[in-house]
Amino acid sequence: MSDNWMTKYGARRVRRDPPTLDEAIFAAMGITDNADEQAEIAASLMGLPLATVQTEVRKASRTAARARTQQVIAGEPGAQRTVVVERRTVRRFGNDRRPGM
Repeated sequence: MSDNWMTKYGARRVRRDPPTLDEAIFAAMGITDNADEQAEIAASLMGLPLATVQTEVRKASRTAARARTQQVIAGEPGAQRTVVVERRTVRRFGNDRRPGM
């Protein structure tokens, strides 16, 4: 498909934005955990040299490692947690009925 085509409403164009380096690295991190493979994937997405991308992957992996924190639920070890599920009732009004029913 070309960048411009005609429809019954007139000419339409497709906007093609290549991914930023951060977006490419984020996508590569979602695919694999290996930093070398992440750099190769991001470099192929961006069309950049591998050495340039490797430094950025290292920086991103450091910040991602800091961002990963574990949430600990306070309580006694081995104790079961209580989950409460409440059902929401539907309010029906007198004038909400359909005619003929």
